[in-house]
Amino acid sequence: MKAIKTLIIALFSIIMLGAIGQEVQKEQLVIPLTNPDKPGILEIGGINSSIFVTGYGGKEVIVDAINKNSVSKITTSKNGMKKITTSSMSIEVEERDNKIEVSNGFINTGIIFNIKVPFNFSLEVSTVNDSEIMIENVNGEINASNINGPITINNVSGLVSASTINDDIIVTFDKVTPDSPMAFSSINGDIDITFPANIKANLKLKNDMGDIYTDFDVEMSKDRKVNKETTKKGTYKVSIDAWVYGKISGGGAEYSFKNFNGDIIIRKK
Repeated sequence: MKAIKTLIIALFSIIMLGAIGQEVQKEQLVIPLTNPDKPGILEIGGINSSIFVTGYGGKEVIVDAINKNSVSKITTSKNGMKKITTSSMSIEVEERDNKIEVSNGFINTGIIFNIKVPFNFSLEVSTVNDSEIMIENVNGEINASNINGPITINNVSGLVSASTINDDIIVTFDKVTPDSPMAFSSINGDIDITFPANIKANLKLKNDMGDIYTDFDVEMSKDRKVNKETTKKGTYKVSIDAWVYGKISGGGAEYSFKNFNGDIIIRKK
């Protein structure tokens, strides 16, 4: 078994005695890959942490971390003593066989991650609480989720699954992986996806309180699916599927779009 390469960095606030300004905590970690000529995968999640990932022509993963709350200040308390307020962050990165896991040790500390990965990289990215996910220039499988923040994915090739609550999803593809399903879902935000003009797909669409727009020629299914089931108590139940279905260029992999309160926009590049 190959050893795990681990980088751990604990950062503490710099105190500027007598100063009113802020000191920004930042650090860069460079992670070599076990097999630099092969694709890899990055897994990163956080709370109050914005995550920006960019593909580049190198063979290492570069993680730049900035503490969003890196404020060190001195205030005078009621008893005349001076109170020193600091914040800190801790990051741990592990690499094994081109799989990199990034974790934030102090989960309540917001961090801005600016990460560079080789072009052929897959991503598992998630965050919550007023943070942003932005990904660009990668070729691989992307899974992204955000609660109370947007997801923006530009100039990617491969396949994407993305979900948000209370914000938008915007994705622009250069190429898609043929015959690979994708899924996009949002609550209280728009889903705006731009595909290459030559895609072949089966569309599965559901929108409760918004509209659906596209400039593709879509052959819509005229029939709604009827679901029939018998419950454990012997009750026979029939329901009409709320999803609508269509095909682009005769059909292909299933592309699922689900929204509660926002528009679904499917664009042709």
